[in-house]
Formats: sequence, structure tokens, C-alpha cells
Amino acid sequence: MQKKRYALIGTGSRSRMFIDALITTYHDIADLVAFADLSQTRMDWYNHHLETTAGLAPIPTYHADQFDKMIADTHPDCVIVTTMDATHHKYIVRAMELGCDVITEKPMTTDIEKMKAIFQAIEKTGKSLRVSFNYRYAPAYTRFRELVMEGVVGKPLSVDFSWLLDTSHGADYFRRWHREKQNSGGLLVHKATHHFDLVNWWIDSYPRHVFAMGDLQFYGKKNAEERGEHYSYTRYTGVPEAANDPFALTLDKNETFRHLYLEAEPETGYLRDRNVFGEPITIEDTMNVTVRYRNGVLLSYCLVAYSPWEGLRVAITGTKGRIELDIVENINHLQGDGKANAGASKGPFKHASITAYPMFGTPYEVEIPASTGGHGGADPILLEQLLSPNPPYDPFHRAASHIDGAASIIVGIAGNEAMKTGKMVVIDDLFVLPEKNPANA
Repeated sequence: MQKKRYALIGTGSRSRMFIDALITTYHDIADLVAFADLSQTRMDWYNHHLETTAGLAPIPTYHADQFDKMIADTHPDCVIVTTMDATHHKYIVRAMELGCDVITEKPMTTDIEKMKAIFQAIEKTGKSLRVSFNYRYAPAYTRFRELVMEGVVGKPLSVDFSWLLDTSHGADYFRRWHREKQNSGGLLVHKATHHFDLVNWWIDSYPRHVFAMGDLQFYGKKNAEERGEHYSYTRYTGVPEAANDPFALTLDKNETFRHLYLEAEPETGYLRDRNVFGEPITIEDTMNVTVRYRNGVLLSYCLVAYSPWEGLRVAITGTKGRIELDIVENINHLQGDGKANAGASKGPFKHASITAYPMFGTPYEVEIPASTGGHGGADPILLEQLLSPNPPYDPFHRAASHIDGAASIIVGIAGNEAMKTGKMVVIDDLFVLPEKNPANA
């Protein structure tokens, strides 16, 4: 069997899940043939990783501006896009125009015009786009979907969803490029795309109306000064004054961060460790969203990015009862040593429980299958679905198409519009989503 050829653009930390899978588990059926990035330093580090991890020779590297040349030289079948969110569309569209299928990290893109460009490219070229919504594949979230499919709540009517990001992982969005909305679309697009996708999938519907309110209430210079906090530094690494700052992340004390970010700064100008109480920060850290779905379900959603613990509480109530899911992903406080995991959700869950409440019956606990691997056990299952030539049949229809990608980000995009205008947004006024997802037909 001829191996499928993959090229990857965007060699930050997000790319590692794909790279490791391609050079180890799926190396017999897949070839990683090229890297593209803004930084040669990062690509060199990953080439060294290929050699030390899998004994593989270095692969060709290209500056991001040489994307067309990379495709022409290496002839990939599929391009994996793990660049900054606001640039996803650029490489998705061009890869398709050059004859490649695409796998993109979430969110698919960050605004309506970019989303339209992606849909037009798919229609024009006939190429496929998959969005890596790994949370669908976490056994706890899949079991929740299964309970709805089994009719445990009857017809779903209401969803109550709270997501808490902690002062390690949540704060990390305010150190990085995500803190500027033109780069990420804000947390309603970058992070909540996971959560809106889960709701869309759980209740098998797409959004119709969206209203949202949100503010920057904890992070940022103004909020710190109102609490009597003053900072003399704009970043953490190499700053003695930041040594005891519980929000500090020091790149020189973390081998991966040092190679991927600190040593790449002369090429990119990108500071991975900016002070979360500095400027500019143009995204919100506290958000509430209300959504009405096509099937009548109402969603109440809350996202807080400065909680002492990380996880979620979600409930679906319907005509026959209620199911509740509680997840604790992390309880962690950064100690400023650079060793703490700044991505709580990347590991196994610390705690997960589901309780069912029949309308006129006795409540009971629902067993959740055991899991290992990143994102609550989701990553290995997701990678099998994305990279295996013959993945097992999935009765839960977890594979996310470009339509699913659009249906999730459009809630966040509409939420951003509602926060700006103070008015409810009609989704069809932004973009008319297709009625049916081909992957679920």
C-alpha cells in the first residue's frame, strides 16, 4: 500500500500531536514529507525530534512564504494546518487550490469572510477539510452523547454549560498571541469552539439566534491597577522581578519552550511569555452566551478564564429527565518555575462523573469508560479517525466536517458581534449553514 503523504505548516507546540502520530503510530501508512513555518529554528528542532524519537532523517523545511514551493516540491496528499488561528484560511484555501486535502486545528477560522473563502474553495476544488475537534472523542463526552441518543432525557429542551479555565491554562491565553482578538477571535472563537461544537453534536442541531455579554474583568493592566497591583515588566523570562509572580512562565526553564519560542524570537518577534497584566489585551476573560437552536433547544453558556480549578459542569434537561456531567481537568497553581503544565486540558481528566435524573425515577450514576491519552483520552481515537485509511465505524458520528467547524465558530463570531452591538444576532444574517452534515447523513 502506498503511504499517504502529509505536509505540515505551523510548527508550534500544537503541531506535536500530529507529528508524533505520523512518525510513530502511523509511520507504516503515512509519510511526513515537509515542514513550513515562519521560524527555521522551530523546524530544525522538530527535525531533531524526528531523529531522536523515531530515527528518521530530516525532512525538507520551507519558510511560510514558500508554501506553494513546498507543495510543488514534496507533493503531499494532505496538508495539516496548525498556524495562528487568523491564518488558517490562507493555507486551507491555497492547499486545496494546489490539489491537497486539509486537516486543520480548531478553530477552523476566525471570522465570516474567511469562513466564506473556505467554503468557496471546497465547492470549487472538491477537496475535503477535517477539523480536529478532539473533545468529541473523549469517552466522557461520547458517553454523554450516547445517553441523549438513547433517549434518556427524551427530547432535549435546555442545556446549561459552564466552563472554567484555571490560572495556569486560562492565564496562558493572555500571555500568547491569543490575547489580541484579531489573531484568535477571542476565547469565544478560539476556546469555546470546542464547547459549542460539543453542544451542536450532543443535541444534533445548529444555532439559530445568539446573544452574548463579556468583559475583560481580571487580566490586563487596568484591572490589576484597580486591585492595587503594579508591574514593571512586560514579560517573565529573564526578569528577576518576576521570580515570585504566580502567573510567571519562564521559557528558559522549559526545554521545549526554549527551543520553540525563546530561541525563535529573533526570527519571529513573537513573545510567548508576556505579562498577563500588561498591554495590549483585546479579548474578554468573562463571557456569557445564550443560544437558540434550530430544534428549539436553549443554551446558557458561561466561560471564565481565571478560576482556581479547571473543568466543566454541563446539564441537558428534556421531556423525560436530566443528565449532568462534571469534569475536573486540573487543580493547579503556577509556581513560576516553568515546569507547570500550561495546558491543563492536554492531559487525562482528574475526575469525571455523569448522573442521570429520570423525570419520575431514581437518580443513578452512569459509568464512563476508562481512558488514557491526551484531552481526556480523546487524542488517540481522534488520530485514528483522521489518519487511518480504514478507521472503525463510528456510531456517534464524531468526525467533524467543515460544516461542523463553521457551526461551532459561528456561535463565537455571533457572540463577538452581540458583545459589540448589544443586540441579538440571527445566524442566517451572517451565514446560512447547510441543513444537514454530509458526515452524518
